[in-house]
Amino acid sequence: MSGTIQHGLAGQANRAARLPRTARRAQLLAAAQDVFAANGYHAAAMDEIAERAGVSKPVLYQHFPGKLELYLALLEIHVDELIARVTDAMESTTDNKVRVQNAVSAYFDFVDGESQAYRLVFESDLRGEPVVQAAIDRGTDACVQAITRTITADAGLEEEPARLLAVGLVGISQVAARSWLANNRSMNKEEAVGLISTLAWKGIGGGYPLQQSS
Repeated sequence: MSGTIQHGLAGQANRAARLPRTARRAQLLAAAQDVFAANGYHAAAMDEIAERAGVSKPVLYQHFPGKLELYLALLEIHVDELIARVTDAMESTTDNKVRVQNAVSAYFDFVDGESQAYRLVFESDLRGEPVVQAAIDRGTDACVQAITRTITADAGLEEEPARLLAVGLVGISQVAARSWLANNRSMNKEEAVGLISTLAWKGIGGGYPLQQSS
């Protein structure tokens, strides 16, 4: 989860504390993250979020008009984080085999975070809400596009086949990472990333002229 959202600020002492607006917002988002991750959107209560943050409910509503706005603010933070991870995986090296491994690793690291941010992005119980689905779709599309740009540049493929390959890499990375987590991290994360990235590289690198740096 983003470093701007800090845990451990709740408590009686914070009720009377006057915080700068940005610090208070971070405090509220941290509390909301815990509640939404544990309960989902529908079962989460603004009363519980305010209590966890150590503030009154009116203070919470000063920053977020309602539960949906609070949920969306968190979701957008996590979507941006995932996009940044995948984009960096593509841009941090010119070695395509390493790029594939980094992309897979980005998803494993994302689902392995202590904040359980992945639950909002991949397992939201509010996908029927158009604004929520739009935020989730934005994240998927941006990750796919980052990979598509790399494939088209390095393999000279047309955009559509390159995009389909990118969708495949995103799909296998996300599903494998979530399965690994659901199975209680039954194997070392680096080993799991290595298995999935090898599978992806043999498929992408083996079928198209993507070269590994020497």
